[in-house]
Amino acid sequence: MKVLLTGSAGQLGQALRQQRPEGVELIATSRSGGDGLLALDLADAGACRAAVQQHQPHWVLNAGAYTAVDQAESEPELALAANAGAPQAFAEALAASGGSLLQVSTDFVFDGGQGHPYRPEQPLAPLGVYGASKADGERRALAALPQRCHVLRTSWVYGPVGRNFALTMLRLHREKAEIGVVADQVGCPTSTHTLAAACWRLIARASSAAGASAEHLPALLHWSDAGAASWYDFAVAIGELGLELGLLQRMAQVKPITTAEYPTPARRPSYSLLDCSASRRQLDLEPLHWREALRQVLRAVPRG
Repeated sequence: MKVLLTGSAGQLGQALRQQRPEGVELIATSRSGGDGLLALDLADAGACRAAVQQHQPHWVLNAGAYTAVDQAESEPELALAANAGAPQAFAEALAASGGSLLQVSTDFVFDGGQGHPYRPEQPLAPLGVYGASKADGERRALAALPQRCHVLRTSWVYGPVGRNFALTMLRLHREKAEIGVVADQVGCPTSTHTLAAACWRLIARASSAAGASAEHLPALLHWSDAGAASWYDFAVAIGELGLELGLLQRMAQVKPITTAEYPTPARRPSYSLLDCSASRRQLDLEPLHWREALRQVLRAVPRG
C-alpha cells in the first residue's frame, strides 16, 4: 500500500512515520522538504493535485495543517488555503485516481457551548478562523470524495518533539516559580503516539472494508485519549510527572486563571470534549487515560 503523508516533519507526522506499518510504502512530505522528505506546500492546491497525480497513492494521510490558531485571525487566506484548499485538492485528485483520503481535523470545529461531549455527526459551529478553515476543509473533502474520505477529529495534540503545550510547560516549570494557566477550558489532551495508532488502524480497517465481512467505517470519527482535563489540570500533571521522571528538579506553582485573564486573538471553545465511544468500537482500539499517555510521552522526551 502506498501512502502520501503530509506534515511529516511535524509532531504527528513524526509519530506516524515511526509507527509506519509493515507493507506501507510511505511518501513523506513537508512544506520545506529536506531530510529525506519531499517538499509539498499545502497552501498550493495545484501542487497537492500534482503530488497525487505523480505518486498515485492508495491513501493521502493529511496530517499537515496551518495550526497557528491566533495568527490565523490575521492570515485567514493562508489558513483557508492550507486547511480547506489542500483537502479539496487531494480529494478531487483522488476521485480521479481511485485513492482514499484520511483528513485529520480538530475539536475547534465546535463552539464548546453544549457542555457534554460532541458526537461526530453534530453540526459544526467554529468560533474563529482556524476552526472555520478546518471545518471548510472537512466539507470540501467529503463533498469531492464522498465514498472514500474519512475525517478523524482530535483534540489538544502533543508529543515528545515539536512545539506543543506539554513541552512549553516543561520549560516554564524549569524557568518560573509560578505559572498562570487557564482552568475554565475543558477538553482532553491527546498523545501523538495514540493518535498515530488510530490513524493507521483507520486506514487498515477502511482498506479491508471492500471485503463482504468488514464493517464499513463512517466518514466522521473522533479520537482522543480518555478522560477530561482543563489546561490547568494538564499543566499540573506535566509538573508532577516531570518531577517523577527526572525531567524537572522542581515544579512551579501552577495558578488557575480564567480565559478572561489570558486574552488571545482567537476565541477558544470552553468545552471541546469529543465523544469517541463509537470510533473506539469501530477501530477496535482501547483508550488510554490522558495522564498515562502523558507519562509515556514524557518518557520519550529527549534529554539534555
